[in-house]
Order: sequence, then structure tokens, then C-alpha cells
Amino acid sequence: MRFLRRLYNYYLHPEKELARRLTTLLNFTPVHLSLFKLAFYHKSTFTSRDYAISNNERLEFLGDAVLSTIVAEYLFKKYPNSDEGFLTKMRSKIVKRNSLDDIADRMGLDLFLANYNQTRLSKSMLGNALEALVGALYIEVGYDKTKYYVIRRILRRYLDIHELEQFDDNYKSQLLEWCQKNGRQIDYKVLAKYKSDKRDKFKVAVFVDGKKLGTADDYNKKSAEQMASERAMAILGILAANGTVTVAQPYPEEDETAG
Repeated sequence: MRFLRRLYNYYLHPEKELARRLTTLLNFTPVHLSLFKLAFYHKSTFTSRDYAISNNERLEFLGDAVLSTIVAEYLFKKYPNSDEGFLTKMRSKIVKRNSLDDIADRMGLDLFLANYNQTRLSKSMLGNALEALVGALYIEVGYDKTKYYVIRRILRRYLDIHELEQFDDNYKSQLLEWCQKNGRQIDYKVLAKYKSDKRDKFKVAVFVDGKKLGTADDYNKKSAEQMASERAMAILGILAANGTVTVAQPYPEEDETAG
């Protein structure tokens, strides 16, 4: 019956073009076509009373948990002699928002999002859609097949795991260490707390010797501090392409780009 449904979706369904594009993306034709379509509906598209079930937030919630579990299991088996701290850092590097946004962009999920949303696409919508896609996949085929897809067609295709091992993305820690070594004073301040998409959002700034060098907005204050730290390091000229700290540089004349 599932085989016949897949044939129908691919050849006869009113949205057979979606089915065919998903077949290319997933390497199989989904039975629950509407479920995968929902994965690409952003919450800004709907304002009706059916808001909770008419966008991809619930699938995103599920996919986030499934993806985190798959990555944790993958790392646990790949690094049998590594401690919990290393595994936690590696998982964070893989499932962090910027990583998922970049992966989703390379997978071409922006084309799916553009078809089903009237709003202007933002980069964060890409990572959300990827998590929702994983949630839909989990419902469609279960954990084991979802794990196979994530490992084979996402992790191994779009991530250089060995490069990630060397990459330090804890910019707040790097900036703090640099300031301590160079006798600089560092402070973080919440400039504003406001509502965005019905959630609290924080605007955070980092100051070095009283000079504001980086600001960032995020729903999580710690994430905002990390982004602000990365921007401050770029302004100071101490952030190399591989994410490592370079030699001390003088302060820039202006900080117009710090925000």
C-alpha cells in the first residue's frame, strides 16, 4: 500500500512536482506528502487560529531532538576514547544554528521555502526548515532510517568532521583569554530585551576597555554574547579564518561596523 501511495504521489498527485523534488532530496518518494510540505511553512505565513498546526514549528521541535540524538550517537561511536566534554563541544558545533543554516542552504532548502512562504526569507529559516525536515522524516520512516539519512546525506556530505575537531567556536572564551593576556577589561551588557515572534529576544553588547566593539541579537542571551564576541574579535583583527586567535592588534579608529 505504501509503495502504491508513493507511485501515486510521484506520478498523479496534484503536487507531484513537490514529490519529485523531495525524491531527489531524500532519495525516496514520501507517503505523507503534506507532512513534508508543512516542514517548509514558516510561522510568519499563518496568523489564523490554526497557527500551531499550520507551520513547521512543531516539526522543528521534534526534528531538533531527533537530530541532536543522532549526532550524539554518531559522535559516541566515532570517538570511543573521547570524554564527555569533547563530545558535547563537537555536538554543539554540528547542531548550532549557523551550521544548520549553512547546511540547509547547500541542500537547496531555500527553494522549497520560497515556494510556500510570502515573507522575505532569512538565513535562520533555513536551519529551522532542516530541523522540521528531519522531524517529518522521523515520522515517515522511523529513527533508524532517519539516522541513516542524516549521517550519510547530511553529516558526511556537508561537514568536514576533522576540520571541526580543530575549530574553536567559543568566541566568548577566546576573547576573554585574549583580554586577560593583554591586560584589557571586558564587559557584557544587555542593551535591550524585547518581543520577537512572541518570544523574548536579547540585544547584547561586548565592551573592551569601555569601548563597544560588538553587538548581537538572539533569543538566547548566551548565543547573543557569542555572536557579539565574534564580531568584536573581527573588529580587533584577532580572528583568523580558522576561528583561532591571532596576535594582538591596536583598536580600530571607528566602531561603526560593530553593531
